Amino acid sequence: MKYFVYILKCNDNTLYTGITTNIPRRVSEHNGEGKLGAKYTKMRRPVKLIYESKHKDRSEASKEEIRIKKMSKKQKEELVSTFTTSK
Repeated sequence: MKYFVYILKCNDNTLYTGITTNIPRRVSEHNGEGKLGAKYTKMRRPVKLIYESKHKDRSEASKEEIRIKKMSKKQKEELVSTFTTSK
């Protein structure tokens, strides 16, 4: 199973980082579809996907998520600037 690390831009311009096996489903959940969205994003909707990276397993994805979460906002924005998405 493939895992993805993703970064969302929230309505208040904050960034949220997470992991999932299904990006479209998870973004929908963060935007209020179903009950599984994160508490953090609930009050910051709508959210927009601005970064994703694919990983071979959960362990690798978790390590990358932790690495990104330790970054400053400026560093995260620099990382995101290297990624383009049509979503």
